Amino acid sequence: MMKEVHGGNIYKYDHKVYDFSANLNPLGMPQEVKQAVIDNIDGYESYPDPFHRELTAAISGFHKVEEERICCGNGAADLIFRIPLAFRPKQALVVSPTFAEYQQALLTAGSEVKHYFLKEENGFVCDEGILDSIDAGLDMMFICNPNNPTGIGVERALMLNIAEKCRRCGVILVIDECFMEFMEEEPKYSVMDCICRLENVIILKAFTKIYAMAGLRLGYCVCGDPSHGEKIRETLQPWAVSTAASKAGCAALKLEGFIEKTKVYVGENREFLRNGLQSLGYRVYDTKANYIFFRSDRELIKPMEAFDIVVRSCANYITLDEHFYRIAVRTREENEYFLRCLAEVTGRQPERKEEAYG
Repeated sequence: MMKEVHGGNIYKYDHKVYDFSANLNPLGMPQEVKQAVIDNIDGYESYPDPFHRELTAAISGFHKVEEERICCGNGAADLIFRIPLAFRPKQALVVSPTFAEYQQALLTAGSEVKHYFLKEENGFVCDEGILDSIDAGLDMMFICNPNNPTGIGVERALMLNIAEKCRRCGVILVIDECFMEFMEEEPKYSVMDCICRLENVIILKAFTKIYAMAGLRLGYCVCGDPSHGEKIRETLQPWAVSTAASKAGCAALKLEGFIEKTKVYVGENREFLRNGLQSLGYRVYDTKANYIFFRSDRELIKPMEAFDIVVRSCANYITLDEHFYRIAVRTREENEYFLRCLAEVTGRQPERKEEAYG
């Protein structure tokens, strides 16, 4: 039987559950995206465009970068595997604890993997100390911003220092910004606006989270060096992106105000969940994304499943154990239900803070 390493596996249940294990936009897939999938259904009997021309042009316009810098794939996870395959790094650094696929992809490509461990006593915050771990012995480095599962971001100034140290040492830096759109202070963290000046940097992006398109599978990367884009494209299968996913992505990029609306909604409900968890006695970390990372002395998976609630244990992350959990920020009604059920499991009622909750 395959080992389960991710959230979102609702298929093992024979009834509806409240899925707090997958970090998707609580506002759901935009209606315009759904309509685009429906409207183009007659085109699905033909093979997809192997060069993703319409989608690549849309991404180019959205980020204001040249098309040759862009590679599209079957979700960001597809590109995470194809980047090490394209460059075959002998030695790579992964900032951990983090998304398991970085290490898996590097090992698949034959790389030796080192880790820079974020420390619990430092709140899992990445600081200037990371610069000492970057040297000429490395070929590639993976860092998630904001990180998964902690939701803690690396500020732009530090990320640019990391990129510069990598450049001087000849290291390709892969920055996963798949959750960046959920951060209310996005310009304080993202380096996408200067990617064209960062010749050794590759930024990963996905439609999965912000547009709630997990089932359609669509991701892409933007390369500081256009030649890197060409190398990655050479590893792609001929039809890495389905026509349905491409049409959905193009429709998503045309939306106005959706990301801004999401930031506000997620920000309000993240604080609602954070306050509720803290009032129940849980230690909550300084999450800035669309999920909450917290510590619990009691096991929560089975007790919460009794209420048809699925949460994500972080026990399979490097350096973490069964005491760490991650939950998605869902709708207000779902979040309220979650806290009521958790209070019953905890044996303690949350403090009421009407002024904070609205």
